[in-house]
Amino acid sequence: MHADNQKHPIFCFIIVVLLTFLSVSCASLNQNSGDYTKSGQPGDILYRYVKANINDSNTVETLLTNYSGPKGLKPFVEKYRNELANLYTQQVLFPSSPTSENEKKARYENINANQASALFASYPIDTAKWMKIISTYSDLSKSDIYEAAISAGLDPSITFAASASGFEDTATPLINSIGLVIYGQDEESIATVKFRAEDDSYWRKGLDLAWEPIYGSFAGSVVYLEANTRYHIEVTVIDINGDVVEHTFQTTTKPNTPPIDPNKIYYLSEIYSGGQLDLEALNIEGSANGYAKVIGDGPIIEVGNDVLAAVNIGNNSYVMLENLTVKGGRRYGIFAKKAHHIWIKGCNISEYGREAVDIRDGVAYSSTTNNSPINYDSGIYLERSGIAVIEECEVHSPNLGANSWAVGHPKGANALQVWAYHDSDKYRGEFIVRNNRFYGTPNHRFNDVIEGRKNFERRGGFVKNSAIYGNYLAYANDDLIEIDGGQQNVLVYDNEMEQGYAGVSIAPNTLGPSYIFHNYIHNLGDATGKEWTAIKAGGLISKPAGRTFVFENVIDVERNGIAASRVNNDSTFWVTTQNNIMFTEKTGYSVGHCIFDKEKYSGSTSTNDLCFNENTGDARYEFNLDNVVEHPYSDDFSYIELLQSSPELKLYVTEEFKIPNFSSEVTLGAVIERPPAVWEFKANEIEHTGFPKQFRYGTTIITDDNTVTLTGNNWQMFPISYTLTEDSVLKLELEVEGNPEVVGIGFETDTKLNSSRVVKFYGKQAWGVRAEHYYSAASPIIKFPIGRYVTGRVNYLILVLDNDNTKTSFNRDKAVFKQVRISEN
Repeated sequence: MHADNQKHPIFCFIIVVLLTFLSVSCASLNQNSGDYTKSGQPGDILYRYVKANINDSNTVETLLTNYSGPKGLKPFVEKYRNELANLYTQQVLFPSSPTSENEKKARYENINANQASALFASYPIDTAKWMKIISTYSDLSKSDIYEAAISAGLDPSITFAASASGFEDTATPLINSIGLVIYGQDEESIATVKFRAEDDSYWRKGLDLAWEPIYGSFAGSVVYLEANTRYHIEVTVIDINGDVVEHTFQTTTKPNTPPIDPNKIYYLSEIYSGGQLDLEALNIEGSANGYAKVIGDGPIIEVGNDVLAAVNIGNNSYVMLENLTVKGGRRYGIFAKKAHHIWIKGCNISEYGREAVDIRDGVAYSSTTNNSPINYDSGIYLERSGIAVIEECEVHSPNLGANSWAVGHPKGANALQVWAYHDSDKYRGEFIVRNNRFYGTPNHRFNDVIEGRKNFERRGGFVKNSAIYGNYLAYANDDLIEIDGGQQNVLVYDNEMEQGYAGVSIAPNTLGPSYIFHNYIHNLGDATGKEWTAIKAGGLISKPAGRTFVFENVIDVERNGIAASRVNNDSTFWVTTQNNIMFTEKTGYSVGHCIFDKEKYSGSTSTNDLCFNENTGDARYEFNLDNVVEHPYSDDFSYIELLQSSPELKLYVTEEFKIPNFSSEVTLGAVIERPPAVWEFKANEIEHTGFPKQFRYGTTIITDDNTVTLTGNNWQMFPISYTLTEDSVLKLELEVEGNPEVVGIGFETDTKLNSSRVVKFYGKQAWGVRAEHYYSAASPIIKFPIGRYVTGRVNYLILVLDNDNTKTSFNRDKAVFKQVRISEN
């Protein structure tokens, strides 16, 4: 939900002036022009606009003076017309950057403060990059640059803090993962990761760290780690010149249970006599050496609407609540404010929050005089608190269900509300929400199941270094999970989500990267049956700028897999998706897409996703299709039917597309090894040699598409590993020139020739398995039932072009073998 968020004044100019044009960025400015209206940052689009329309009569100055492009961009052009013209002429607004120091100095040294302001407004995502360039190569002072950035609507303080003072690199452990951030980097570099446990002798490969453009850092996570285990991590950064810098970390993941102070273990029956359980008043809190622990042993904590929360932690820290049954609370079941190190385990929370006294236009109010609708009542609310674990809890049955979108933005209770921005930076983020069941009912739903506060701000939501996994979340009239706001190294994985208007909201991602993987999102729909998308994104330009990785999820919905929600009129988003199953059903302009991205942001990619729309029978994308690599079985209806009929939807992923650390060493939900239905002969990946006693002479040419061309008297042997069955069928394309004696394919177990294992498709000699009638020069495609003649283990594939009776100087024979494969019918 976004009802409580306010626009930052420093972003207003960009939001109002720059973003509106993104929604019309597909409109054509010139029917004969190229692709300058494709989405990107304002500077990218403006550069393409000028380049597409400039000529002898239309100089850059006249194009900007008489600007007639998208209306939303016009005030921006009017404000910075002269500066933009100079930046274009000086090749500062240019796709490629200079490489030498002299070229950089020449291009950037004369930039003045107004031009710098125009430049920052043109590239709001690349704050760190341009401030570093201007600070290094221009003659502007730090205060000039600072003021120029503010004038452009940006907050330069974070970038100056990161680059000037040199933020310390971090490795932040959770229970089963570690988040990494390395500052002071360049986008052109690569940051590879390897890691091992203290007791392991071998290193495992991690996923490369991602470029983070706001602070100018590399960031990412190592996942599926063991609890309470020391890990060694090495990050190798290779810059554009090939220079290498090693970064090493040693850190220990958190334990599965906190340390407990044996002198501060409290049984509920001994400390509770009714009403609110107030830990502040009881002075129950622990220390870093040992938590204070309250154990439920029978009594139910039950209160009316006369107290804010049934359980008040207040700002007490190092507190564990275990096996409590909590009912009631005017606003909250369990509440803390400005606390840290909170552990809530095995609690059952229900019947909390305000009840409707007045209904106006379908929205509930707590009194006839109150002008604020009932909203943000929570089973658990940890306000401005950090470092917390909520596990194995059930939260259900709030007093008030939320309204649906039919009467406006949903308002009402949630199961868990998070604002992980503690006053102290060392206590921010680090929320772990695992193995819980948070659920409503079809007619009594949450607003969001897991909801964040201050969604439009980097200090909002989970903030950073948090994990939500192993949960069952159901019945919301808006989002099932919100991680909007600060999302750096926030992980959402191994969850099941159903019955919400949207699944996971990442709108906006103000600081990335975040990761959504191995989730099962299905059966969406609010109280009216309407749904929007499994993953909701947006706000990349208006609230720059975070990237989300979406890996190996199973998404089975009616409308969209990934789609945008406008954030300050901006629907741009940045995702990297891979190995997902996305089934959609409905069709229409804005529905039925695996990814619905009207802006077609150039940085987003979709790799090896299996996308299928039930109604159209094919993949549906509204996306930058240049950045799509489809799963090889996307058009295989029999495979898709097999998936849909399986009790668990699991996708076959080849070694090429496995994701280090995320899928190579774990087999979960969406990813399994499955023997391919078709074996392909990949000749360009295999060493070959002449078959003993048969090869005489000739050439062997192998092209990138695995076509093999033989000339001469030439037998070639390729080592393979395959088991032929009675159902095996050999398929290939064959072209023959000349008058050879034998052209065919053999399947051998060793290097001794056996004519019963060589299939002859062409030639004048009566030899081998006779299959000449399967070949025709007019139709070179062959389909031969090899399993009727040869079965069992095959160690070598032999390609045969034989002609012993023709002298070398007269031999013009040639055989071309294409698309050799074996299928199991």
